[in-house]
Amino acid sequence: MTRKVTDQIITIGIDIGKNTFHLIGLNEEGNIVLRRQLSRSQIVVRLANLQPCLIGMEACVGAHHLSRQLQALGHDAQLMPAQYVKPYLRGQKNDFSDAEAICEAVQRPRMHFVPTKSVEQLDLQAMHRVRSRLVRHRTSVINQIRALLLERGIAVRQGARFLRAALPDILGRYDELLSPRMVRLIADLSGELRHLDGRVDEITTEIETLAKADDACQRMMTVPGVGPIISSATASPPAMSSE
Repeated sequence: MTRKVTDQIITIGIDIGKNTFHLIGLNEEGNIVLRRQLSRSQIVVRLANLQPCLIGMEACVGAHHLSRQLQALGHDAQLMPAQYVKPYLRGQKNDFSDAEAICEAVQRPRMHFVPTKSVEQLDLQAMHRVRSRLVRHRTSVINQIRALLLERGIAVRQGARFLRAALPDILGRYDELLSPRMVRLIADLSGELRHLDGRVDEITTEIETLAKADDACQRMMTVPGVGPIISSATASPPAMSSE
């Protein structure tokens, strides 16, 4: 009696897209027995009907979420850095050939796998990313304020804290150097700086709270000079990916 094709699948490679997923499935002999494009809403439903098997994906945006879903279905879902999958690509590059390369790579015994992140780890990673962007934006605002003041002959001592301390006095006493228009502009930038300071402080506090509740972060913070920000960023580094 011929077995169902779904029963023959032992390994699946998934090429993850924003809205579509391309799947290649292999049987025990290494032959392709599944070649399908699925939408985001179809992927979990379709794989829920398969016997548990080895599923490989590149560690990219959305991969950790899908990996957790597939593991909950009983599949052995594994994530790999994109650069480790590339050597297994054969022929012309397209979504299905990428999925086939992933399918081949996930079976390698010496493959380097990326641990699937928990929801808490992804939250922490997201907060670090947002905090980094806010810090970069804040630095840009500080540099712009300094440049505008220098163009008017007003130099402020290096260091963000010195600029913050000097701004109220500058805006109140330099009418002869700053036009009313420039006073309003710098006042707006000063308000933007205060807002960014508040946002950075809020996210920093949340990161510190999560770090204090994480065992790995706690162990790292026993090292002199390592605080919640460094320990949490080290404990949950972003995966190598093709983002």
